[in-house]
Amino acid sequence: MNNKKKGVILKRFNVILKSFQDPTNNKNKLILIFGAIIIVSLGLNAYLADKISQSPPDTHQVLKVFDGDSFSIPPDQSVRLAFLDAPAIDLCYGQEAKEGLENLIAGKNVKIKKITKDHYGRTVALVYSGNRLVNREILANGWAKYDSQSASKELKEVIEQLKAVNQKAKENQIGIWSEQCYQKENKQNPACNIKGNISTHNGDKIYHYPGCNHYEQTIVELNTGEQWFCSEKEAVEAGFTKSEHCFINYQKPKSPSSPSS
Repeated sequence: MNNKKKGVILKRFNVILKSFQDPTNNKNKLILIFGAIIIVSLGLNAYLADKISQSPPDTHQVLKVFDGDSFSIPPDQSVRLAFLDAPAIDLCYGQEAKEGLENLIAGKNVKIKKITKDHYGRTVALVYSGNRLVNREILANGWAKYDSQSASKELKEVIEQLKAVNQKAKENQIGIWSEQCYQKENKQNPACNIKGNISTHNGDKIYHYPGCNHYEQTIVELNTGEQWFCSEKEAVEAGFTKSEHCFINYQKPKSPSSPSS
């Protein structure tokens, strides 16, 4: 509260105090009591307003972390980290991504630089915890993959940084880029070798099997909802369509022969 406000409130309070000391003024004492209450209330409100105005307007406390790329702030606003896409909780590395974001920001005050709003009405933003860009930390730890979004030219440097740490995590096979989620072959169950892919452009679900063009180069990213299938029927039932680059019939892998006794 500035000195001018303090002076006005003190002056009014002194007037009321002198009125109480005047023995001829008993008739108006009840009115003066109410006046004192009002002035004290005004003073408290001015004090609180002054304190609030001293807080950075873009700083918010994180109430709850939903997953690896979204959280809530008061009063009930959802925020999504810009330029990245973390796995859903039930997908590969989804729980690890959520725990990673919780360790970075849960219960802390963060600064939010709004970029836009998504179709769910969430604020899409760059988020800072102290001097650390949270978006960058998530990508650097392999808890999410870079997601290209339209942005102003002033963000070009930040975007290049995000792309760089994303590429480094991929090269080092960290998090979602490890064999746990990013797979060329199904080592856990080699008999199920049909690759179910989801297009990043239009969301089309396409499956590929050995003999299809580009099968060997095709990656199954379990963190995005892509899957391995044991049969074409299984793939079709899951909503996937055979690739137009498959020109031969699918041959199910032969079971390993039993060793002779």
